[in-house]
Amino acid sequence: MAAKDSIKSVGLVVRHDYPANATTLAAHLCGWMRGEGLRPLANPDVAARIGAIPVAEAKLMADADLMVVLGGDGTLLGVARHICQRAVPILGVNLGGLGFLTEATTDEAMATLARVVEGDYEVDRRIMLEAEVERVGSAPENRTAFLALNDVVIVKRPVGRMLTLEVAADHMPFCTYRADGLIVATPTGSTAYALSAGGPIVYPNLGVIVLAPICPHTLSNRPVVLPDSFELEARVNVDDQGAILTCDGQESAPLTANDVIRVRRGKYSVALIRSTHPYFEIWRDKLRWG
Repeated sequence: MAAKDSIKSVGLVVRHDYPANATTLAAHLCGWMRGEGLRPLANPDVAARIGAIPVAEAKLMADADLMVVLGGDGTLLGVARHICQRAVPILGVNLGGLGFLTEATTDEAMATLARVVEGDYEVDRRIMLEAEVERVGSAPENRTAFLALNDVVIVKRPVGRMLTLEVAADHMPFCTYRADGLIVATPTGSTAYALSAGGPIVYPNLGVIVLAPICPHTLSNRPVVLPDSFELEARVNVDDQGAILTCDGQESAPLTANDVIRVRRGKYSVALIRSTHPYFEIWRDKLRWG
């Protein structure tokens, strides 16, 4: 819940290919916001199409009191990683039906935005993951760090080759995986790539992480659920063709033999505005449960 006057500037992010229904809806929302005395902000290329105030991306993320994302879950993931440090609430509008993250439909967007501006809303705090890649012999300041709302994934690059990963959990030896890869997912990400790898669906506000191997060579290597207080450490044992780490499927880093990947619960969380659709309704809709 937030006070009505706490929202002055609203950032709008529209899916990168600007489908007609997205720009039409965004323009409608901008017109309404201006009438309410709010400042609609958008990147210059988007702003010209929808009647928003053009600002650079960095300023958009720094000035917005509320983010409205028109697109799919992938669009929202990119916004979440950039704005999580400020804990700005995010309203996701799915351009199709319902999304796992973008819960409001286009038909609900206007009414939902009005309710949020009035301060009549609640947020779900979704945990994030921090991933750090440590090169052999590298200084701490040269380590590469990433954030992920859905998942951190380690995969072998050459098709048909197997990856060997030695994984420790909570500073104790856990498992040696021989597989096509390994997915470390948040509860939010349990309905994404991890689900395709046979992982469980986790209620979004539970304090856990999911480890799901991708096509494991040993069939007893099943997905597991661990407390999100555990830090994971994975050591890559690969040949010179290497592996790759991806975060939310949008950011990546090459991996070489003996690199160390550390994954832990992040210090920031993402504030997603809760829609009127219960989680179970979204699961039934997206997963065709009837």
